[in-house]
Amino acid sequence: MIVQLRSLATRWTAVVPMAAVVLLVFTWGRDLPGVVVALVTLVLAGAVLAAVHHAEVIAHRVGEPFGSLVLAVAVTIIEVALIVTLMADGGDKSSTLARDTVFAAVMITCNGIVGLSLLTASIRHGTAVFNPEGTGAALATVATLATLSLVLPTFTTSKPGPEFSTAQLTFAALASLILYGLFVATQTVRHRDYFLPVSRQGEVITADGHAELPTAREVKVSLGLLGMALIGVVGLAKGVSPTIESGVEAADLPHAVVGVIIALLVLLPETIAALRSARRDRVQTSLNLALGSAMASIGLTIPAVALASIWLSGPLVLGLGATHMVLLALTVVVGSLTVVPGRATPLQGGVHLVLFAAYLELAINP
Repeated sequence: MIVQLRSLATRWTAVVPMAAVVLLVFTWGRDLPGVVVALVTLVLAGAVLAAVHHAEVIAHRVGEPFGSLVLAVAVTIIEVALIVTLMADGGDKSSTLARDTVFAAVMITCNGIVGLSLLTASIRHGTAVFNPEGTGAALATVATLATLSLVLPTFTTSKPGPEFSTAQLTFAALASLILYGLFVATQTVRHRDYFLPVSRQGEVITADGHAELPTAREVKVSLGLLGMALIGVVGLAKGVSPTIESGVEAADLPHAVVGVIIALLVLLPETIAALRSARRDRVQTSLNLALGSAMASIGLTIPAVALASIWLSGPLVLGLGATHMVLLALTVVVGSLTVVPGRATPLQGGVHLVLFAAYLELAINP
């Protein structure tokens, strides 16, 4: 019976990503009726779960922190492609699209995913235990990237409005790539042990012994299906965005809420994977996913939109408003205080979730 269920799960996680890509081909750029939107939403949810499954297969084979890095970078690359595509479509609101999407990703990952992971692990295991060296380095990199790319444009004077001049944008793009490259090298080569899960006694856990390692062939298949699932998730999220936008307008909510909803859909694979790791008392893996996704979102999006701005018309607004800068500053301060002890209680998880709820509230009622 167990073998049959495992075989069924394997077939299901292989069929859904392919179905998502096929459905994406037939629905891309079309106005979708209500029945098709319901089907797209169902397949989108299945693609999210399939992506998490294949990411975990890869992570189990290559080990941490490579596993969480694969999922974070894969989602971000496809997300960046989506942002550039939407910006190329033009429109009055495309000038702030990159800023709104990146900031939404930062708040979702650094407060939403981190808060849920800490709360889940601390309730289930008493306290959430992680490595402060690695987590602190990740948080410092996220804070630097966010400040350089999203805060400074509000105060520069070379160009009117919250925009960078060409030279400033080039510097921000190069700095983002360099910092992200340095972090990845630190995470995977120089100080890999800083980003591995730790036991209650503070010892580094180098391997999980709960299951046999997947074969190289299984990993290659999962890698291909992961890419297909993520393309399906992001593409189908774009497909249902007009319906979401219509619903937001009908509810008389700000247009920024659309970006928040889309970001939540795109980041679902990381969220589910992080929660699963937290339940297994692998909080460091959860934090690697959360902060790694925030870092990749900034470190890859800003260079991509800087390059795309060469041929895209219209302004590129990157600077945050005062309210969002306050939320970002509070997130960095609270995150630093959470990271320093290397342990967290339900209180720390609750604080991050309250910050995330405040972001959502201010998105709905600015």
